[in-house]
Amino acid sequence: MTLGTRLRDLERYDTPTICNALEMIDEARRSFGYTKSNMHVVNPDFGAVAGIAFTATIRSAYPSEHSNDRLKNERLRYYEYMYTEVGAPKVCVMQDLDGSDAGKGPFWGEFNTRIHQAMGFRAVVTDGSVRDASKLPTDILLLARGLRPSHSFVHVTGFRQQVNVYGMTVSHGDFVHADEHGAVAFPQELLDDVCTRAQEFVDSEAPIIEACKTGQLSWNKLRDLYMARTRK
Repeated sequence: MTLGTRLRDLERYDTPTICNALEMIDEARRSFGYTKSNMHVVNPDFGAVAGIAFTATIRSAYPSEHSNDRLKNERLRYYEYMYTEVGAPKVCVMQDLDGSDAGKGPFWGEFNTRIHQAMGFRAVVTDGSVRDASKLPTDILLLARGLRPSHSFVHVTGFRQQVNVYGMTVSHGDFVHADEHGAVAFPQELLDDVCTRAQEFVDSEAPIIEACKTGQLSWNKLRDLYMARTRK
């Protein structure tokens, strides 16, 4: 089974279920590894996305100290990195370094979203902002701080380094799972275990959920099924 196929398997689950799976592997994961703030969701009906993380940082609140030619060359270096073929879906995780001014100018509008989509990206997770909402492609998931009209002084400041977006720390090559709830990241070596535990969690809840749906959940049945679960 290819890596791309394995990641597609993860998309059968929502992001909360992937968080549950990670907590089954390591209880400490309850406190880290996922976005911890509300995010604006573009295309919330797109569903879950799983992919390999490509990371970058931006600023927009103030002009860059570099010349326009330098910035254009740096942007091309960034695009070259993002273009890298990995044989699997990709997710861009972009941190805005402007602190309380983060999100002032969007990097993500129709132009950059379509470029990244053409390079194999199926999702973007950023604490920066987005614009061109009505012109964005509908087959890519964007999670962002919100919408802004002007790109201000936005420029890429780095890429391929570790980033932190709303409490979710991500390195290049990590796996990211995202949907309308937010995103969660984990290292590649956990992939098989996450897939297994996600199904275990779904299976553990299924008897109670089915009993609820069919109107057959008596107190005794709830007690017995609940106590039979491996999780609280």
